[in-house]
Formats: sequence, structure tokens, C-alpha cells
Amino acid sequence: MLSDTERKKLIEEADRARANAYCPYSGFSVGAALLTDEGKIYRGCNIENAAYPAGICAERTAFSTAVCCGEKNFKAIAIAGGPKGKTVTEAYPCGICRQFMNELTDSSLFEVIIVKDEGSYISHTLDELLPYSFGPEALK
Repeated sequence: MLSDTERKKLIEEADRARANAYCPYSGFSVGAALLTDEGKIYRGCNIENAAYPAGICAERTAFSTAVCCGEKNFKAIAIAGGPKGKTVTEAYPCGICRQFMNELTDSSLFEVIIVKDEGSYISHTLDELLPYSFGPEALK
């Protein structure tokens, strides 16, 4: 379980990452801040592409950066999204991002923090967002 201080820091970092989003097609910017078990934070933002399927979500950007840096143990992620340059609105992770997180976390413990607006958020475990998931254990 995260402390209020950890949640606040993650939300701030997600909002900072959101400012870097490249979203000329949708105009919907998303930032994510991923917390490792060791307390490091990795940020990600959505990066769109004219060939739409080639884009990548903020959550997967943060995880990809962290894994590339050798991280393997994750505690939580905060996600802030909304129309570029406007107030944050609830931006839940897409199905691909939920599956991606499931591969790399303990879904019963991993906390997903969704920024609702300035100063408020809702928190879920990944299991709540991806019930009956298909993961590595299914292949054993």
C-alpha cells in the first residue's frame, strides 16, 4: 500500500509526463509515472503516429523505459490524461496496457492510480481492472 506522499508524488510526475505527450491526431495527452519497489519513478507519455497502430500509450512507455533500465519489481502507476492543454479527466488504461502491466506485476498488489481532476484520484488494484486475466501462469 502506498503512502499519501507517494501517491501525491506519482500524480505530480504523471502530470509532468503528460506535458511531453506527442498527440497531434487525437489531441488527448496522457502521462504516466511508474513506481518501482525500490522507490524509483519512471515517466512515460503517449506518442502518436500517423500510422495509428504504431503509436504507444504512456503506461507502456513508462514500463518499457523501466524494464530497459533493468527494473523488474513495480509497486504502482499513476495515470493523468485529458485534452492537450486542458484539465485532467479520468483516463483509464486501455486493454493492451492492462495486459502489459499484468505481464510485469503482481496484479493483486499493483496499484493503479487514476487522476480524476485537480487534487482527486481513484485507486484500483490491477486485478480489479483486469479480472480473469491471461498471464504467464496460464502457460505453465
